[in-house]
Amino acid sequence: MVKHLVKIFTKYNSSRLNYIAGILIGDILGLSWEIVTDRRKLGKHPVINYSSEKITGSFRVDPVHLLFETGINRVEITVGTWKNLPVFFQDSTESDFPFDIFAASFFLLTRYEEYLDFQPDEHGRFQASSSLGYTHGFLDKPVIDLWAKELAKSLIKKFPSLAFKRNEFRALLTIDVDEPFAYLGQNVLRSFGGLIRDFTSSPSQAGNRYKVVKHEKKDPYQVFDYIRENIRMNNIEARFFFPVGDHSRHDRNPSWKNEEYRELITSIASEYSVGLHPSYRAGAEYSLVETELQRLKTILSKEIYSSRFHFLRLSMPLSYSNLSRASITEDYSMGYADEPGFRAGIARPYMFYNIREESRSDLKIVPFQVMDVTIINYKKHDPSKSIEVILKLIAETKAAGGLFTSIWHNTSLLESSEWQEWRMVFETMLKNMH
Repeated sequence: MVKHLVKIFTKYNSSRLNYIAGILIGDILGLSWEIVTDRRKLGKHPVINYSSEKITGSFRVDPVHLLFETGINRVEITVGTWKNLPVFFQDSTESDFPFDIFAASFFLLTRYEEYLDFQPDEHGRFQASSSLGYTHGFLDKPVIDLWAKELAKSLIKKFPSLAFKRNEFRALLTIDVDEPFAYLGQNVLRSFGGLIRDFTSSPSQAGNRYKVVKHEKKDPYQVFDYIRENIRMNNIEARFFFPVGDHSRHDRNPSWKNEEYRELITSIASEYSVGLHPSYRAGAEYSLVETELQRLKTILSKEIYSSRFHFLRLSMPLSYSNLSRASITEDYSMGYADEPGFRAGIARPYMFYNIREESRSDLKIVPFQVMDVTIINYKKHDPSKSIEVILKLIAETKAAGGLFTSIWHNTSLLESSEWQEWRMVFETMLKNMH
């Protein structure tokens, strides 16, 4: 495909405009582009006129002020509908596009609203219910991708010679190994205490614990053979995230020094990509990210470049700044714990823009659309409804030519009878990830 150079005319260049033009025009549409502030340098190229000026033959998008500001300011937003899509920052002038797609995409992608005051949940997280997408009913759509498609349709009418990139659907399964073992991997004191409690409350469970610890029986949380078998059977790309933080109320992983745990991590890493699962407090503490990253590097004797925060404790922009500082280059935390959908309004990886620093970082954000804990614990869907939700998200991602990413935990895929239906949901999802 020959890349046509598109010139974007604007009165004022900015890092914000450069960032979002790179994603919309470059990454999604696949066009070469250049920002120009001098009309004499437009030449005979297709021109997107991002200004209020009149330029004959150009494609005009009237800008709001968002991309020419710095810092965080309260933004008034009215959501309307155009071509069955939600839109905001609408324009009623002579624009060739009915809303400022650059500013609207920037607002969603950078998570601008998460820099503003909000009511956090019990874990300090920005809740889906506080988001523009949830409030206006478009959290289940990758609106940025869909807007870009409409932009392409409009541009081709003005500039028939343009050729756009064809975006192909891909899928990624990710596994968070919060608790790799039910009984194994505990120190002597915790193992003995658990055994005493089991003898008191559930003698049969005490027997199971004893047999597992003595290696006479498989630990009930060790379902990794089942997960691996399904990955191979469906030829799915997969990535596992392992925690190596210290034990706490919210962190129940074994010690990173535990041999059984280290063997599991090494075994998985021999076949699949492995990333760090920073602990509950690490979302806000750089020193913990650094310590835990070094532990995982030590176990695997190689560099680790990807992560996903435990409990999805993501604080903008601190958490991402800490990852960049620790030389993490990919993060997979962009999604909500309480709702499935497209938190950043997009169905593909993108580079993070730090509004506090007004700069694009080298950290790639890989959003996810659904997590097992969300549909089981938060939404309390039954398996049938869960499949319906998952298949709809896959369909939306396919329509966008994006990346469908899901999160599962080994503890949601146990062999016991009460988890068999969730195995069915898991297997159905994998079969549809093509």
